[in-house]
Amino acid sequence: MILLSVLMSKLKEVLLSVLPITAIVLILHFTVTPIPSASLIRFIIGAVFILVGLAIFLFGVDLGISSLGTNIGETISKANKVWIVVIAGLILGFFVSIAEPDLEILARKVSEVTNDLISYSELLILVSAGIGVLIVVGFLRIVYNLSIRIVFLVIYGLVLILSIIAPSVFLPISFDASGATTGALTVPFIMALALGVSSMKKDSVSSESDSFGLVGIASTGAIIGVLLLGSVSGQKEITGAFFAHASNNEGIIAPFLHEIADLWFETLIAILPLAVIFTVFQLIAFKFRGRQLRRMIKGLVYTYIGLVIFLAGTGAGFMDVGSILGQKIAQLDSKVPAVLVGFVIGFVTILAEPAVHVLTDQIEEVTSGYVRKRVVFGALTIGVGCAVALSIVRIVVPGMQLWHILLPGYVLSLILSFLVKKLFVGIAFDSGGVASGPMTATFILAFSQGVAGTVSGADNIANAFGMIALVAMTPIITLQILGLVFRIASGRRLSAAAAAVTAAEAAPGEEAAEAAPAIAAEAEPTPAIAAGSPESEQEIGGDEADV
Repeated sequence: MILLSVLMSKLKEVLLSVLPITAIVLILHFTVTPIPSASLIRFIIGAVFILVGLAIFLFGVDLGISSLGTNIGETISKANKVWIVVIAGLILGFFVSIAEPDLEILARKVSEVTNDLISYSELLILVSAGIGVLIVVGFLRIVYNLSIRIVFLVIYGLVLILSIIAPSVFLPISFDASGATTGALTVPFIMALALGVSSMKKDSVSSESDSFGLVGIASTGAIIGVLLLGSVSGQKEITGAFFAHASNNEGIIAPFLHEIADLWFETLIAILPLAVIFTVFQLIAFKFRGRQLRRMIKGLVYTYIGLVIFLAGTGAGFMDVGSILGQKIAQLDSKVPAVLVGFVIGFVTILAEPAVHVLTDQIEEVTSGYVRKRVVFGALTIGVGCAVALSIVRIVVPGMQLWHILLPGYVLSLILSFLVKKLFVGIAFDSGGVASGPMTATFILAFSQGVAGTVSGADNIANAFGMIALVAMTPIITLQILGLVFRIASGRRLSAAAAAVTAAEAAPGEEAAEAAPAIAAEAEPTPAIAAGSPESEQEIGGDEADV
């Protein structure tokens, strides 16, 4: 009965996330871009699939995946041996990443577009190895209290050097691979690992801020892996053709049945490494019994079922409509509507990304409600909306290249990291990874490719990659701007409290006594901060020490 009530609450939460994108598509259908009836009906059915699948998936993550990752992180941390941290990070990172459905989709697309010049297997192995190595770096950062700002500065400095050495054609593929690796299964597990490792630290402030950042660090492993491949491959240019998603004329229900027939095995392979990892740790460390063991197994099963239903909805219901919308809007005389619609689609689509819900829930939980879920959602929606709009601008403006946007964007991100609290640095770089999930890889990508296939003179092959890279970058900026706003607001509150204290000290006897309660109320930390440790006010509230 309790499980059913939790599932229903997830369903209500997800409903608010799926309704906006459904409403936007219906408004466009009845105004400027009529959609064929069969595609529109499939879209509505797909929305129902996404609604049900996402609710079941998040329920499963809460029940099993998050608990699994947290317990593994705590076990690794308790071992207190560097070699165990290194080996565990490499193994966990490699096997969780190599089975990620989004990465497999991207690897197949790269192999197809490049006529197998970049093979499916070598891309999969190199990216997964890169994720494993960078997860080790993330673990060591937590264990040895290394500055997250310096770590990101060094990593992106290496990325910049490799991007200069490697042929330019590998740049969009590398950043897209980074977004693809942090998918619906990988993100909850990696975030739970970070939470488990950091929770063993005695310093509650460090534990809170170190709970974030591992996803952002791990995702750069994919960038480095692909750029290293480009540096040694000797391949200067890529030839081939990008094939946009074809309209499915098999009726209404058949496409969903075909998707499920393909997805049940692919998703099983994706979740199998987590099941194997759980089994190994259960035998050597966890020793769960009874209710706790059943809860973990149910969590894995619910996660699997929910992901199959969700991916079937995006593949059979949303992808075709995204492509049609892109084509029809691009046929208008002005390209401004395409940019504006791109922003709106990005703005509302991110609400239905599975990993985004996992991230925002953890942020609200770890900060004891100080950083609200809806505030993070607001920053993310603006960031992804800007990313899709920039992607369309890149298509319609001749000569505009991906690095023209990525270079200043990441320079700004690194500068902002030194201006905000390290809690927000970790949250921001994690958000870049979680934003580029299945909805981005299907609906938004199909929309941008529909535009690219219609705009005269647009390079459809070049635009096959790079959009996911922009979606992964812009939330890093918007979340850190949010952190800057939090810091300024906290500074003003502290200044106001200090001024009130000074005024009270200057007031004579009775007036001072009357002013005391008001001053105490002004200076008292908010309930959200008070709910955590006393130090959390210092960390989140605007203390200058860590900058």
